[in-house]
Amino acid sequence: MAININNALDKAYESKSLKELVDMPLAGFQGLSEDAGKTLEKLGLKTVRDLAEWKYVAWAQAIVALAKTEE
Repeated sequence: MAININNALDKAYESKSLKELVDMPLAGFQGLSEDAGKTLEKLGLKTVRDLAEWKYVAWAQAIVALAKTEE
């Protein structure tokens, strides 16, 4: 199955495989500037993998998912 994520990426990364994108710098996301990337880097977030595996992202995703089931 093919997916198109080009609208999420800067042109330089549109032809890359998902395996390559895992190590893409965060500034490779469309709309995320190099300055924003440098700010995130200060938090230890340099690549897509770093961001995806950041504990705060996992916690936030869990809270959002569980909130949908809360009565």
